[in-house]
Amino acid sequence: MTECTATGDRSGPEERVRVLVAEDQSSVRAGLVLILGSAPDVDVVGEAADGEEAVVLARRLRPDLVLMDIRMPRLDGVSATRRIVAEGLADVLVLTTFDLDEYLLGALQAGAAGFILKNTDAADLLEAVRTVARGEGLIAPAVTRRLIAKLATAHPVHGAGSPDPSVVDTLTHRERDVFSCLGEGLSNAEIADRLDLAEGTVKTHVSRVLGKLGLRSRLQAALLARDLGV
Repeated sequence: MTECTATGDRSGPEERVRVLVAEDQSSVRAGLVLILGSAPDVDVVGEAADGEEAVVLARRLRPDLVLMDIRMPRLDGVSATRRIVAEGLADVLVLTTFDLDEYLLGALQAGAAGFILKNTDAADLLEAVRTVARGEGLIAPAVTRRLIAKLATAHPVHGAGSPDPSVVDTLTHRERDVFSCLGEGLSNAEIADRLDLAEGTVKTHVSRVLGKLGLRSRLQAALLARDLGV
């Protein structure tokens, strides 16, 4: 269990993103910390070698985001994500690989704000961290969107069978529009452009949609929208 002191140039007006890295392989963890620490707007505030440590450090440090590996000892990344999200400690960005579909689904259902492949390059990793930290969830590349669509078809987000369409009856007309956009995997900026709204207004609508539908992340909303054919 490691708490980190920020290093490097942190000058400038940018809002810092405080990240906790949870990865059991020390060499991989060191590489992630090196990449994240190279960015002027990212502070690595702690490192955890397993899910239990990740939860403990998240409670102590209250990072903006936890970069979470899926397969770890003592407590796996899905279970750790569930605890962290349930306690409102931080957003979670999950590290995964293509052969871990079931783990990925579990992470989404646990409330992960997004996921990124382990072989993602440094620039895309940093952009994913910034995107999730902005509260937008991960704006995934096309291949990842196809994977999410496949998972949504095979595994409805609300358990076995098809979800009840009446769950969206509480949404206003504008909230339904935003919900539909979430189903396409659009970012707040893209939704704002399509619906001719301010980004701040979109963010408010997204929060209301999640609250009314009892969802923990916009990715869960995207899965539900696809389940419903919205």
